[in-house]
Amino acid sequence: MGEVKNPPLADWAALDHWQPPFEMLDGADLSQVNASYAASDKFVNGGGANPWERMQFLRGTENLMMDLAWGVPEVYRLRDMVHEFNLRNIEMWAATDVDAIGLADDWGAQRGLLISPRLWREFFKPLYADYCRLAHAAGKFVFFHSDGHIMEIYPDLIEIGVNAINSQLFCMDIEELGRRYRGQITFWGEIDRQNVLAFGTVDDVRAAVRRVHAALGDPAGGVIAQCEWGIGVSADNVAAVFETWDEVG
Repeated sequence: MGEVKNPPLADWAALDHWQPPFEMLDGADLSQVNASYAASDKFVNGGGANPWERMQFLRGTENLMMDLAWGVPEVYRLRDMVHEFNLRNIEMWAATDVDAIGLADDWGAQRGLLISPRLWREFFKPLYADYCRLAHAAGKFVFFHSDGHIMEIYPDLIEIGVNAINSQLFCMDIEELGRRYRGQITFWGEIDRQNVLAFGTVDDVRAAVRRVHAALGDPAGGVIAQCEWGIGVSADNVAAVFETWDEVG
């Protein structure tokens, strides 16, 4: 993900003149969403919220990190404004026929969270809990995406009601993830796109799929066979992901 070069709230003085774009949500034609849903036989994931990344876009990542460390009052104001918009957005999507609401924030670096688990739980976890409550009240599943090593917040995501999580499994100990959380949450795919998909052989890819299946598979819905890939990944490797999932069930 890129960085916003000139964030609009780089100077906190601008916050007094900023409001969320609620007009984007007012009068949205939900009939088009429902018509598209009715025409498909697929599971449909609707829009949702990304409070952490939205705050980064508005304030700038470096500024935001310092704001969180110092606990400045303005960062709480910004969080609450973003949260209000997200709640309205989720309410809108929850009124459609989609199957699930999607949440997405990249919380992990290669070896751990970008902020402390304590700060994440204090500042951001309540937001996601609100989103889950809204979605579940409307009969929707909640799907959550985060890149990076996020082992430390898996139990929190389970606690607040996230149904499926798409994370970079190969940044973490896959077998340990399975020992701790298999059967408590659905693992929404991921085959190592940093190394195996990009540089491995077809046999390496097949072995990676079997490893995920062995560690995380569960008859109650352990793994969704998903594959994300980047530039330069061979078509043979991508095909091998899905062929192997078909073989292992």
